[in-house]
Order: sequence, then structure tokens, then C-alpha cells
Amino acid sequence: MLGTCRWLCLEVKYLDPVVGFYREHLDLSPIARSDREVALDAGGGAELRLRRPDGVPRGGLHTHYAFACPADAYDAWWDRLSGTFDLEEVDFGGMRSLYFYDPEGNCVEIAGAADEPDGPEPSLAGIFEVVFEVESLPDAESFYVDLGFEIVDRGDSRKRTRLTTGPFDVELWEPHLGLADARGGVHVDVGIEAPDPTAVADAVTDRVTRRESIEGGVRIRDPDGHYLSLLEPSDPAGR
Repeated sequence: MLGTCRWLCLEVKYLDPVVGFYREHLDLSPIARSDREVALDAGGGAELRLRRPDGVPRGGLHTHYAFACPADAYDAWWDRLSGTFDLEEVDFGGMRSLYFYDPEGNCVEIAGAADEPDGPEPSLAGIFEVVFEVESLPDAESFYVDLGFEIVDRGDSRKRTRLTTGPFDVELWEPHLGLADARGGVHVDVGIEAPDPTAVADAVTDRVTRRESIEGGVRIRDPDGHYLSLLEPSDPAGR
């Protein structure tokens, strides 16, 4: 069984301006840094990693992804961000989401999806959704179901499929513009908890395009070029 998202990596041309953007607007604090990458605390034990394009795995390009926030913090986030960004909002019934863009063209969503009450300042509670662009939905669905995801929703025109581990959702999109004109990410790199990373990787080993051992788990590359690091839960940073 798969668990939470431990990190999402985005590709950035220059680190400092984008780190500054996320610090200023979302209060994400740096927790690790190298010449190539800065990791920011995204709440809920998750990291947003910003990575220069000078090696592999690369970070994702034009990735649509979602932070969870406590439901009672959503209005505070709207008030805080609406003065700077031309926000879009979607009401999903039991949950509202706002959308805006970062300097690299990634569509950032904040959704009132977490149950815990908020503190004195609006907070974030981790990354709960990432959108991958795929060439063939049927093939990608089969891969991710065998990996351990469960299909929970499909688009009416079948351009997208939502799958979940429970705490973490992946949307598979054929190339198109979605909500807020977002696009699915290409060569996305994520880390996901897995109690037995080797067994999870073995379930799709005939379809992965790359596989390697990493500290605390196994890294695989799916047929569409997305990297997934399958991490033992005891290694929260996946390093």
C-alpha cells in the first residue's frame, strides 16, 4: 500500500528568485540546500524541492499541484493572496480550492482539504495532489493501479483520471488545458511512502524505463518519464 507524498520537485532556472517567491507568499522555509536544489518545508511532513536543470532526475515543468490547508484557514489564504494574484476559485462541494501561478509557470492550488484546526497564522498541511501529463490514459491507468493507486474519478471526455493512495492523489491528464488553464507536468519527480518499496517496484518492473536503489527505498521511472521514489515511512525526507 502506498501512503503520503513526501516530496514534489519542480524545475527552476534560477533558485533564489523562486525560493524567495515561496517564502514570501506561502511562508515555506528552506530546510536543506545544495548547489542544485533547495528543499522547502511544505507542512505535513512534505517537502517542495526546487531544482536546477543540470542533471537527472529533473524537476517537473508546468506542473499543476495542490497543497492542503486546514479548512478553517482557506479564507485567510484567499484574503492573503487575492491582493497579489488574480486568483481563480472552484467549489467542489465539500471543499474549495484557489489557483494561481508561480514564476516558473506551475499552477499552484491551495485546497481546504485538511481536518486539523489552523493556528494563529494560515498554514499548509502538505502536498495532496500532483498532475502528470501522459500519452495514453489506459496505459498510464494500468501502470498506476498496479503500483497501488485506486481510480476514484474519470473526466467526462476521458482526458483525465484521478487516482488515490488515500492521503495522496495523482491525476493523469492527456495533453489539454484544465482548471485555471493548468497543464499536467512533464518529467515530474515525486517521493511517495511505501511500507515495502521493493515489492511495490516489482509489481510494475516490466514497464518501468529505469530502476535504481536509493537510500531508504527504490526510484523508478514510468513509461511517460515521471520519476517516483518509493520510500520507507521511517525515512521522512527520503534522502
